[in-house]
Amino acid sequence: MNQLEQLKQYTTIVADTGDFQSIKAFAPQDATTNPSLILKAVQKDEYKPIMEKVARDHAGKSTNEIIDHLLVAFGQEILKVIPGRVSTETDARLSFDTEGSIEKGRTLIRLYEEAGISRDRVLIKIASTWEGIRAAQVLEQEGIQCNLTLLFSLPQAIACADARVQLISPFVGRIYDWYKKSNGTDYTGADDPGVQSVKRIYTYYRKFGYATEVMGASFRNTSQIVELAGCDLLTISPELLQKLAESDAPLTRKLVPAEAKNADLQKLTLDEKTFRSMLNDDAMATEKLAEGIRAFCVDAVKLDKLVEALK
Repeated sequence: MNQLEQLKQYTTIVADTGDFQSIKAFAPQDATTNPSLILKAVQKDEYKPIMEKVARDHAGKSTNEIIDHLLVAFGQEILKVIPGRVSTETDARLSFDTEGSIEKGRTLIRLYEEAGISRDRVLIKIASTWEGIRAAQVLEQEGIQCNLTLLFSLPQAIACADARVQLISPFVGRIYDWYKKSNGTDYTGADDPGVQSVKRIYTYYRKFGYATEVMGASFRNTSQIVELAGCDLLTISPELLQKLAESDAPLTRKLVPAEAKNADLQKLTLDEKTFRSMLNDDAMATEKLAEGIRAFCVDAVKLDKLVEALK
């Protein structure tokens, strides 16, 4: 078996792209999108007609409403080629707006259901800010499953699990980027700080019996992926899926629930003050969370402009 086939024995494979035509060959279970991936997709000739049709069909509606329909249109197309769930992200400009995030999540689910897609096939992606986690907690209580993204630290992961969110997406590659730049070291294998962060979160969850799924995300190379074999899910770009499919190197399971249960860990209880204090103490997590939100906001504005040009 190639590495992708080997990995599928231990981990659910998720395609990280808005380019749904590129994922069929890899047969992933789920797929994830974000504002940057959708922006990239709608600028390709093969996907422009989707955006143009959505703009025509919803002429007279606000830009925000048209974009909601656009996100759901892409989600529908992705769900035609995967058997599982698609993650659709809320507007990053709502990252510190609990009520706004709740309403956006409800709106996206309503549009999916109006299109005949059941809510159990959709994950609403929300940034792992305190406000975002609170929004996800409310949505989960309403049967709307959430994917908490832009997650860089154990406190964020614990707060998500305590809120009983369905799934989290710790960002391996962006953690690696920060430490590589900060320390001037090109980490590989088990020494990679991004890999270590996901292993720490996975171990904590399994140790204390949390049901929240862990989905490693934001990979820079296949070494990071191989080191996380056994994680609940891994969301991987088509480029790295291709590299895994082309490699016949042996792959062994690295994350094992039974081993995690024996870890020497103390359970933490986080209120808002403790969460904010612990996050603030982690320079990498603080900087990458803020940077990620800013970058997604920039792409959201660019997508606004593309849609407005069609109105």
